[in-house]
Amino acid sequence: MLYERWKQIARDHRAEIALRDFSRGQQWTFGELAALAEKGVSDRRPLLYPQGMSSDFVVSVLTSWREGKVVCPLETGQDPPAVPVPAAPVVHLKTTSASTRAPRLVAFTAAQLAADAENILQTMGLRPDWPNLGVISLAHSYGFSNLVLPLLLHAIPLMLLNSALPERLRAAASAAPALTLAAVPALWRAWHEANAIPHNVRLAISAGAPLPLPLEQEIFQQTGLKLHNFYGATECGGIAYDTTDTPRTHPSCVGAAMKSVMLTAGAAGCLEVRSAAVGETYWPEPDPSLERGCYRTSDLVELRDGQVFLCGRVSDQINVAGRKVSPDTIEGALLTHPSIDDCIVFGVPSADAGRTEDIVACVAAQPSLTGETLRQFLLLQLPAWQIPRNWWFVDSLTTNERGKRSRAELRKRYLER
Repeated sequence: MLYERWKQIARDHRAEIALRDFSRGQQWTFGELAALAEKGVSDRRPLLYPQGMSSDFVVSVLTSWREGKVVCPLETGQDPPAVPVPAAPVVHLKTTSASTRAPRLVAFTAAQLAADAENILQTMGLRPDWPNLGVISLAHSYGFSNLVLPLLLHAIPLMLLNSALPERLRAAASAAPALTLAAVPALWRAWHEANAIPHNVRLAISAGAPLPLPLEQEIFQQTGLKLHNFYGATECGGIAYDTTDTPRTHPSCVGAAMKSVMLTAGAAGCLEVRSAAVGETYWPEPDPSLERGCYRTSDLVELRDGQVFLCGRVSDQINVAGRKVSPDTIEGALLTHPSIDDCIVFGVPSADAGRTEDIVACVAAQPSLTGETLRQFLLLQLPAWQIPRNWWFVDSLTTNERGKRSRAELRKRYLER
């Protein structure tokens, strides 16, 4: 199904530029890319592992489709998982980001991959005359569904850049009169601070981690560019997207449901996602949270006025003397302070009998800021019991290559201090 669709795309657009690889200084038309895929070296392994940020990744995917192999994209240097090869109709394995637990593999059929790409195209309005400038990992679900599949199944050209440095971004962006740029919040912040966001970006997408409202508003005020918040999951692809032309007004809003995606609040208020793009199962160990076209998340949610509001994760809730608060609530309030660049909140065991946990706020802010100043600031917005007891000031909050941050890792580092 996938390779036949690709061959039709290549025939219909054979003379148009399909792929540019800036690291190699090369480009291919759809016809040339199709010829390259036909010459791809045959591999006896039933499971193939595309890696990296180059044309080799794309050719490897096409070769796998041609030979009927299962594709399992990996980050550069990542070891192949020791799992059995899934049987048809599974054609693809995605690795979860491990932001809440150990990485897991999710199995997809061709129809499910195609449905996710179609939902993204219809919801976001990707256009052939606005090629994707690819700087995010192609192995991650975000990059694969937003960059690779639109190229191969919908003729959306892709320009690959293996560096996100501001000067490299500027140079690559000049190769097209208009473009689409999908990135993570940490990259948008870095480019904004370096005044490096290309002027020819027509569609700006942010996903992989929560998009701070102050960052979205500041970029819009200074450049007029709207960052469209995109919320998805490895298990089901795109979930919600902010289609509006102006910045959001509430930090927990992630937009409206994607086209052809149905959202409901299930048990304990957690989001349930149903669509043709939902993965087949976890592999090799199934789980009731992912089955029969439904993905039951651990994200607490409110659905109102056609919009999706995230209220934190069940596993992240902090227990303060029997009362539970989501870290997202405190983070959202903190991020309204003009001197705070970023923050993350978590709970640690309390030394006070009966309190259960203490709230810790890890904050990247201007040096003059103090915990007492922030405490007084939060008292105007939150109940006293939700105010952090401990403040940990850092220069910046690091993320992994997918733009993810781990509360568990920060909690571990804090307790080791």
